[in-house]
Amino acid sequence: MSSQTITADAAGTWKLGDLPVHRLGFGAMRLTGSAAFHHGTPSDRHRSIAVLRKAIDLGVTHIDTAAFYFSSLRSANNELINSALAPYPDDLVIVTKVGPYRAYDGEWGTSARPEDLRGHVEENLRQLGRDHLDVVNLRRMPQYDSIADHFGALAELREAGLIRHLGISNVTPRHLAEARAIAPVVCVQNRYALDRPDTDGDELLRVCGEQGIAFVPFYAVAGEAAERGATTAHDEDVRAVARAHGASPAQIRIAWTLHQGPHVLAIPGTGNPDHLAENVAAGAIRLTDEELARLNRLRRDPV
Repeated sequence: MSSQTITADAAGTWKLGDLPVHRLGFGAMRLTGSAAFHHGTPSDRHRSIAVLRKAIDLGVTHIDTAAFYFSSLRSANNELINSALAPYPDDLVIVTKVGPYRAYDGEWGTSARPEDLRGHVEENLRQLGRDHLDVVNLRRMPQYDSIADHFGALAELREAGLIRHLGISNVTPRHLAEARAIAPVVCVQNRYALDRPDTDGDELLRVCGEQGIAFVPFYAVAGEAAERGATTAHDEDVRAVARAHGASPAQIRIAWTLHQGPHVLAIPGTGNPDHLAENVAAGAIRLTDEELARLNRLRRDPV
């Protein structure tokens, strides 16, 4: 499948609140190494900047990032985004997240308390060079059963004009209901992949669709490899569908993700410009009903 002229608009659009985005976006986590939640080796700065600029050239209007995405050498994703893209295109929507805490040396600390979140938001503002953040996701950490206090703190910052829209991440349907009772939610970002059955994920996918909320899977290409990178353990059914489309298995995983509903956004990440073009091109793949049924069986009966 040629990816030379395919741009992100081929995947269609959705709105995060009042902000339209192409459904095929870019996850920036890997720009500063192989993993956000581990000490990865920093990617080459010039190549990372080239990837970001190529994403814009390919029509990407949705970039997912966080202040806690940085390498052991303190190469920060947000700073790379600022250096590469400011002044920002008018149609670019930058989505960041808060909740987890990392010290300056990269070591993980306890999750942020509600009163800490203003500082986290201000750090994102400073790094990105913005006077407000388009969308902020609260990433729930496992030690917190309720997100009400944390989400309420972000809702106050939204009222103060520092944040335009709010989302949540790493949650269950109960947390979504809890958040919506406090303030509007424009997106839910959870782990969700073709070969990783997840009852909560399926329910969130359905509920978000009914309520007009974007559902944004992460690790959709990585599968069980998660933060280690894109998986190479593709089932033969994935490979067969890929051969039928002249595509890679990773492209089929992205296409399957987008086929889960018009409200589903894909944010595959890479530090490689060629892989970026392939990921964006996946937004043009149209799977048949038969192919979707074949792939959906993997979700019920993963290898």
